[in-house]
Amino acid sequence: MHPPVSFRTVNPTTALELEAFDETTPGELEAMVAAASRASASSRTLAAEERARPMRALARLLHERAADLAETMAIEMGKPLAQGEAEAQKCALTCAYYADHAERWLAPDTRATEARHSYVRRDPMGVVLAVMPWNFPLWQVFRFLAPALMAGNGAIVKHAPNVPRSTRAIAALIRDAGFIEGLVGLPFVGVEAVHTMLADPRIAAVTLTGSGRAGSAVAEQAGRHLKKCVLELGGSDPFIVLADADLDRAASVAATARLLNSGQSCIAAKRFIVVRDVFDAFVDRFVASMRAAVLGDPLVRKTTVGPQAREDLRGRLHAQVLASIARGADLVLGGELPEGPGWFYPPTVLLAVEPGMPVFDEETFGPVAAVVVAGDNDEAVALANASDYGLGACLWTRDLDRAGDLCARIDAGCVFVNELVKSDPRLPFGGTKRSGFGRELADLGLYEFTHAKTVWVADG
Repeated sequence: MHPPVSFRTVNPTTALELEAFDETTPGELEAMVAAASRASASSRTLAAEERARPMRALARLLHERAADLAETMAIEMGKPLAQGEAEAQKCALTCAYYADHAERWLAPDTRATEARHSYVRRDPMGVVLAVMPWNFPLWQVFRFLAPALMAGNGAIVKHAPNVPRSTRAIAALIRDAGFIEGLVGLPFVGVEAVHTMLADPRIAAVTLTGSGRAGSAVAEQAGRHLKKCVLELGGSDPFIVLADADLDRAASVAATARLLNSGQSCIAAKRFIVVRDVFDAFVDRFVASMRAAVLGDPLVRKTTVGPQAREDLRGRLHAQVLASIARGADLVLGGELPEGPGWFYPPTVLLAVEPGMPVFDEETFGPVAAVVVAGDNDEAVALANASDYGLGACLWTRDLDRAGDLCARIDAGCVFVNELVKSDPRLPFGGTKRSGFGRELADLGLYEFTHAKTVWVADG
């Protein structure tokens, strides 16, 4: 049995509880699943353009409410205001993007055969269960919902228990946009309810963004019930700097890539692998950029790094830093718990990092940078691949031909050359190895929760 789940808004800046929410009862959850099943059956009969109307309304509402949504995220999980506003606007852009492109992607794909007419069509799967994390309370949800709903599916979204105000705001957005009543359910439920829903024949598939442990549990359940599963799990993304890189820009972008969302991002750069020839020059610039970050209240505009979302997460991060120092890492910035209220952790840089240290081997979910020296380009790629994770990677070099060759050797779902890793609705997103499987965004993200149906038409 799992312990009871507490759905609370606790401000990580002050550590004060602001609001508590009641857990959804089994009866309420049953009604929600039944409603989503009925609504998805109706949605699948609609033309793509009819589904697009509420999706475009949703995009407008996200744009209009961006400031309020950003304030909710700042208060609830510590995201700096400007980053919260950007998150809401990115959700708006993604909803509009799918409203504009889904009809073309869902059109029958004609194939030449001896039949009079043969084609492949894409049919919705039904109700998809989505298990979502707290770190991007809007983006993670709408990244899934926009393609799933445009494909004709319904959804039950089990959000993280520490962002219930964000969950409530999402429910209001869905309602006000005018989607079919009941098409999307957002219950306040725990892990036990996830297992129950996975066994329910009305739930056709599941997607999860979260830890490897959670992904393994959901994949096991999905496999037992023969249901489609998409997993986006953790990352320990390498940021590879070669000798011919633009060091000024690389170091500046490196700090941004590590500190985005106060370091609490699966695709944040975490391991900075630098060839020996430019190691000292890069480190000087990188440490200066990390030191220039402003740690503070996320509701204050000048803040670039807010608090960690929960006290236990900050404690785990600090333990990883201390254990790595004990194994020989050299602390050159940060690494100490600040005094005073809130769950702040300073931008931190560790040098002399090697495999076997927690900050190299594990995902560090906070503003901690592990800097690793590589003898040459081949060793840099080998170190980048020496990880259980394979979500994203950055490669910094002026030689774009060489970059193309090295990209083919890096084990990751995406490689960004001379830019930080980011998700974009126009490009597929997902990982390899223990970072999960399946793809979100672009046309592949829409196809994940559809059935490919072959149709063969012969003369009568």
